[in-house]
Amino acid sequence: MPVPEPVWGLVLAGGKSRRMGSDKASLTVDGEAQLDRAIRMLGAHLDRVFVSTSPDQAGDPLRQKFEQIVDGYENIGPVAGILSAMDQHPAVSWLVLACDLPNIDDETISYLMDNASAEHEATAYHSVRDDLPEPLCAIYRPASRPSIDRFVGQGKNCPRKILINSPTKLLRQPNPGALHNINSPEDLAGTGIELVQ
Repeated sequence: MPVPEPVWGLVLAGGKSRRMGSDKASLTVDGEAQLDRAIRMLGAHLDRVFVSTSPDQAGDPLRQKFEQIVDGYENIGPVAGILSAMDQHPAVSWLVLACDLPNIDDETISYLMDNASAEHEATAYHSVRDDLPEPLCAIYRPASRPSIDRFVGQGKNCPRKILINSPTKLLRQPNPGALHNINSPEDLAGTGIELVQ
C-alpha cells in the first residue's frame, strides 16, 4: 500500500565535507554539480524538492538556487536535516537523498517511491556492502518522528541505527552500486568526477 501523504524531496547538503576537504555538493559529474543533479533527479518524481543546508551555507550561490530548509539543530549530523524538514512540514513524507551519490539513477528513485510502505515508519534499501539500511536514500514518514526524537534524545544520532531499530521496510537495490558515495579524494580516483572550487 503506498503512503497516503505527499512525498517531497530533501537533498542533504549541509555537511562539513571534512574528509573531502572541499564542498561535496559542488563535485561535478558530466559537467553538472552533484547538488544540481540530485535536485533534478528528485524533481522528475516529486512535486517539491528542498535543499537541506546548515545556516552558514544557506547563502552559498549553489544552494540559493533552490528552496531551502536550514538546519535548526547542531552537531547531530544528517538527522538535523530530517528533523528540520519535519518541523517545517510535519504532514509530509520525506524522500531523503545525500548529495554525494554520483551513481544515483531514476530507477533507484522510482523503485523506492513505488515500494514505499504505509505500514512502516520508513522505507529504505539494503546496503549491498553489509545488508544494513541505507539511510540517505530513504523515505521517512511522519510516523517516524517519535522514533527519531526518542533516539536523538538518547544521544543516538546515527540515521542508520535509527532505521535498524525502527519499523522499516527494506528493499533490494535494483541497481547495485547506485548508492555508493564519495567521501574523500581517494574515493574520486578513477571516477571521472571533478572538484570545482
